[in-house]
Amino acid sequence: MDSNSRGRGGSSGIETCALPNVSVVEVERIDSDGELRARPVKSEDPDGPIPTIYISPETPSQGALGVGDRVLARLTPNEDGSYQANAIRVLDSGGGRLIGRFIVDGSIGGRIEPADRRARNDYLVAVEHVGDAISGELVLAEILPGRTLGLPRARVTESLGSMDEPNAISLLAIHANFIPTEFSDAALSQAQAAGPVALGKRTDLRTLPLVTIDGVDARDFDDAVWAEADTDSGNPGGWHILVAIADVAHYVRHADALDEDARARGNSVYFPDRVVPMLPEALSNGLCSLRPDEDRACLAVHIYLSADGEIRRHKFVRGLMRSTRRLNYGQFQQALDGHPDDDLKPLMETVVSPLFGAYSALTTARRKRGSLELELPEKEVKLAPDGSVERISETPRYDSHKLIEEFMIAANVAAATALEAKQAACVYRVHDQPDPAKLEGLREFLAGLGLKLSRSRQLNASNLNHILAKAADGDNQHLVSILVLRAQARAEYTPQNIGHFGLGLKHYAHFTSPIRRYADLLVHRALIAALGLGEGGLPDGGAVAFPEICSHISQTERRAVAAERDAKDRYIAAYLAERVGADFPARITGVARFGLFIELDESGADGLIPARSLSAARPRHDPRRHTLSVGATHFTIGERVVVRLAEADALTGGMIFDLLEVNGKTWRQPRQSNKPRPRGRAAKHAKRGKRSKRK
Repeated sequence: MDSNSRGRGGSSGIETCALPNVSVVEVERIDSDGELRARPVKSEDPDGPIPTIYISPETPSQGALGVGDRVLARLTPNEDGSYQANAIRVLDSGGGRLIGRFIVDGSIGGRIEPADRRARNDYLVAVEHVGDAISGELVLAEILPGRTLGLPRARVTESLGSMDEPNAISLLAIHANFIPTEFSDAALSQAQAAGPVALGKRTDLRTLPLVTIDGVDARDFDDAVWAEADTDSGNPGGWHILVAIADVAHYVRHADALDEDARARGNSVYFPDRVVPMLPEALSNGLCSLRPDEDRACLAVHIYLSADGEIRRHKFVRGLMRSTRRLNYGQFQQALDGHPDDDLKPLMETVVSPLFGAYSALTTARRKRGSLELELPEKEVKLAPDGSVERISETPRYDSHKLIEEFMIAANVAAATALEAKQAACVYRVHDQPDPAKLEGLREFLAGLGLKLSRSRQLNASNLNHILAKAADGDNQHLVSILVLRAQARAEYTPQNIGHFGLGLKHYAHFTSPIRRYADLLVHRALIAALGLGEGGLPDGGAVAFPEICSHISQTERRAVAAERDAKDRYIAAYLAERVGADFPARITGVARFGLFIELDESGADGLIPARSLSAARPRHDPRRHTLSVGATHFTIGERVVVRLAEADALTGGMIFDLLEVNGKTWRQPRQSNKPRPRGRAAKHAKRGKRSKRK
């Protein structure tokens, strides 16, 4: 969900300023359809609306463009008010670093095949700039000014090892997205010197049968839960729940070495084969991990719920807890289904049933307030012991997952509410209402499907749920779900509260994962200071930096999402590389000027059917109707297709497909032009169209 386009003109129908035929523009971003977007470097009306500029992804002689490039471009206005830009020449390259595969070339020294799928050209490496690089290795390189034989130049700065090594794919994603991997010596020393916490003035919670419920492979456990029926006669059918969170603020103090490193990282990053943690393992997997049968410092909140799941009151305490069990989602789900294993049989009445009862109440409240019920299946990559991909499967979605989510949401609401009650600074997790322009486009498209979206100015998630329910189990269910998702704003962190549209909440903050999110650590410090819960709170004046920090951690979150997605794409491409030539049922998930994005049913893998492989003439793209037209055929999101894998490149994660069938009918390829079919680097600018939403 790209909030960068909010309030802009172009295809939205908003009046935009006219631009000269030749202008200097800066490549700004890649939109959700994989198109390169640019903005004018100078504007005659700096306070006026910014027009939408689509820029062709390559120059006539200088190769592929990248985000940050400043380009002298020829602009052609489109009927919808947007512009099509074609680069004349690159004035200033915004990039400075390159990651890719080095290939020895005896005549010049070597070349680097970029790992960025948008790059269309290799980079030449002169003999004196090869360093110790070996042919076939992944390398980091510095982009040099000038070109040789029309190609950009680079100098190898570091060798990262062979692409065939088990850790190569995640290593690629880490370096390509500038993920910090090394802690400072001071931070490591501080973490190693930390020790267990004594009870002291803390509330003793060790008698309560708190449990953690996480994935099978989880290593850091930062939240534990417990529930009981409320004994208050004035709250019949109500519940008392406790959410206990690792007390990271006790160990990581404002502006110390650990804090500096955690702030720079912003969050942990998760890959199929590793985690790049926000905190050193001595804390993230040790003293701050709520391991069973070990005393752990915590910040906990007692929440009292009505029978229909409304929060009646809450109380935060700084405590000492001891987890009773480390449970996983599948195991807990079996217990919910009435088939507990031997570990859970003794806990059915005291732990499992009360937790499920409280969850049922919270679910009632969720439905009442109208939380957006949008769930698109996610795929997970499972690795074999040798690091190769063993399988790609749909991530299971159990009631046990939802139970933990609802408990965490309740605790997050309590944290934001408690800070507001004290008129204290808070880092909110906000999710704005959808952009009116995006909603209008969605409304028009839905009308063509016979679905009517309310035009109310007070649109809420319930209105969208109504549309999703109408489309459920029909031919257009997947299409409608994707379009509703893409209409959403991007969730982010900010000191100003505007509520959370997707969850239907007026007050929301992230409190429950301070091991892996810096935002949660800030909320912990704010609560400790505001509620007088001891040392380690936010210092006086500490909130002054919140706007800058919120901008930074929103960016590091996006960086982590991009890195995780890139790694998954490369793992899947490596997995399917042996099946080039095989046919797959799939679905169209996006349309762009340069082709169709598709998702394979079997693996959830994303790929591209290039536009030039569909027709000798350039297909017609209608962004408002989400169609790409070839003759009388109009391809749109959600349509069923059968495709043949033509190319899979683990280096870039890009996959190219041929179209065989559409909606059960054989696709007869039109006569091809003399232009070569786009393959390899020529097609790797395509980015997948699907985006995930985080709460």
